[in-house]
Amino acid sequence: MRGGVEVRDRLKAELTARGLSKTIRANNAGCLDQCEYGITLVVYPEQVWYGHVTVADIPEIIEKHLIGGEVVTRLLLPDQPHLGDRRTFPVLEVT
Repeated sequence: MRGGVEVRDRLKAELTARGLSKTIRANNAGCLDQCEYGITLVVYPEQVWYGHVTVADIPEIIEKHLIGGEVVTRLLLPDQPHLGDRRTFPVLEVT
């Protein structure tokens, strides 16, 4: 399986073209070519994992999720909880 670098590069190019590259970062880390779920894209801080992502999926992920705030359910990895089911972590107040 190959193509993860191409997907990452296309995501970076699309974010730049839309003027979003200063507010949304496409990180170089992750399962670009060797993940059991195919090419994987993770959106933080929500920790939404999209699997088997192709270059053709990039516009939908940007429009629907990164801009619109709605999860692209057809690309979610199996057994992934929905955003409303996310664990919350206690807040530590530092004084």
